[in-house]
Amino acid sequence: MRILVVEDDRKVATFIRRGLEEEGYAVDVLHDGAAAGEQAHCIEYDAAVLDLMLPGRSGFQVLRDIRAEKAELPVLILTAKSSLEERVTGLDSGADDYMVKPFALAELSARLRALLRRGKPRDTRLNMADLEVDIVRRTVTRGGRRIELRPKEYALLEYLMRNSDRPVTRSLIIEHVWDIHFDSISNVVEVHINSLRHKIDREFSPPLIHTVRGVGYMLTDKPP
Repeated sequence: MRILVVEDDRKVATFIRRGLEEEGYAVDVLHDGAAAGEQAHCIEYDAAVLDLMLPGRSGFQVLRDIRAEKAELPVLILTAKSSLEERVTGLDSGADDYMVKPFALAELSARLRALLRRGKPRDTRLNMADLEVDIVRRTVTRGGRRIELRPKEYALLEYLMRNSDRPVTRSLIIEHVWDIHFDSISNVVEVHINSLRHKIDREFSPPLIHTVRGVGYMLTDKPP
């Protein structure tokens, strides 16, 4: 899952970024509103966290930009503006949720998970053969056995599960699991794929993670 955070307070932005990355999200951070709408249009995000008081363009302007191009993108406003009128205005302007600073990271994360689940009740559990991913509890089991994954391993597996039975390129994996500052020359994708194979496939049959030569990888119970 890839999250866009637009927050001019660099300490707050770093706090949010680190917390969400620890949960396995890919997080891009912008500190002003000028480029936020354009970036949300150019990059496929799963959700956005948006401050209202931004240099360049206000959060309301950014929200209008996003809604003009990505009506379905979940947007959570995170702001110091706390009056009832401001909350109502924010929600009426197209935000899906509204949080007031100061905030607890655990609540922000829970609200994001709720937004990501909204309208997708069938996606709370992803299955392939005897492999199951519970995206609410962020747990993985195969053959009824619990499999412990590191945050990026989990994020990679969830992305492969959401695109099961179709090949995904290395570039798409990088875009959705890592962030815009990721070194594309690094072999970290291959390292994480190998780690997942070790945990998901080594003691089970059939193998589910396959290399598609010249394309990328695919999760399927039918060999490509």
